Amino acid sequence: MTERAKLAQDFHNQGYNCAQAVACAYCDLAGLDRETAYKMAEGFGFGMGCMEMCGALSGAFMLAGMKNSAGLDQPGTTKGQTYKVTKMLKEKFEQKNGAYLCRDLKGVADGNVRRSCPGCIEDACELIEEYLTK
Repeated sequence: MTERAKLAQDFHNQGYNCAQAVACAYCDLAGLDRETAYKMAEGFGFGMGCMEMCGALSGAFMLAGMKNSAGLDQPGTTKGQTYKVTKMLKEKFEQKNGAYLCRDLKGVADGNVRRSCPGCIEDACELIEEYLTK
């Protein structure tokens, strides 16, 4: 586990949700300050608050968008590429864990817990760190 992944785990242990933990551990690499990353990611924990997309993966998606987007200078010009990146991150995460929805990862319907929140954070960190540092 990398130092930033350990930092994300520490943030989670301090009460950050999964999305906040990932977003805050890498925020400087994406041009964000930690307070902004924390606030931005708050609604994405617990699978966007309703056990949908994994919060840790959502945090990684936010970071990918921050790295890839051309911003308001060139509206719409980079979203297609960003969607490709998020799709790749989702596919790699799903291959690793057998799911990408929080409720499936936690085994809500079938009792089969595929990955813990700390495990999801570790996996999302591995994927986004690879993308942010290449």
